Amino acid sequence: MQIDDIKAVLDLIEGTDVSELEYEDEGVRIVVRRGSQAPTMVAAPSLHGTGMASMQLPNPGGPPAAPVSTGHLVTSPFVGTFYRAPSPDSPPFAEVGQRVEKGQTLCIVEAMKLMNEIEADKSGTVRRILIENAQPVEYGAALFEIEPA
Repeated sequence: MQIDDIKAVLDLIEGTDVSELEYEDEGVRIVVRRGSQAPTMVAAPSLHGTGMASMQLPNPGGPPAAPVSTGHLVTSPFVGTFYRAPSPDSPPFAEVGQRVEKGQTLCIVEAMKLMNEIEADKSGTVRRILIENAQPVEYGAALFEIEPA
């Protein structure tokens, strides 16, 4: 896959409501996610055959995409709306850099007028919060990245 092919894929999703795209072909895997403040990351086999190399590409249109995660991802079990706090005037359940324990509430996903608490399924430190408050989420969307303890 050439850089022009990657640019063509990015051009195709520009102006659409696609928030995540994964593509794999001949040992090359590309993951594009929009809705985060981090740059788009593309992973491809290295030229020397020693593993994976990463390169950053611009993300045309919309916010930049998140990099490929290396920590544990807490994902949404529902389609709904993501909330970091129990109410607008309450502090968030979790912050970046905070230590969390397995079973601790990280956020709420509102689905069909029901407030569902999403708990940490591993203990560790919150590395990233991947969704903005009050944003819609899809089933399986990554919400938090936790560095396991």
